[in-house]
Amino acid sequence: MTNKIGSGGIENRPAQVGSDRTVKKAPGGPPQAAPAVEVAKQGAGVQITDSARQLAALEQAIRAMPDVDEGRVQTIRAAIADGSYKVQPDRIAEKLMRIEGELR
Repeated sequence: MTNKIGSGGIENRPAQVGSDRTVKKAPGGPPQAAPAVEVAKQGAGVQITDSARQLAALEQAIRAMPDVDEGRVQTIRAAIADGSYKVQPDRIAEKLMRIEGELR
């Protein structure tokens, strides 16, 4: 069973895109929203919240960090080389379970 726009199953009317604006149809084309320049002239500005600013700052700080902690890598390599590195299966399983829980 297929529905065509305007065939009774789906209403064919302008969609609301704000409290007082509707989507306008261009002659012979698909629906279009008001151009951004018109919206800007109406005084609809963008406001950045403090939370958004903090997230942007955190993102920059994370990007500035190295991908790999070379000091930690060297410590583990040395421990493997001298035979002092011990695999701790309980700790590995605990971390895997924590990660799995965070993914849900």
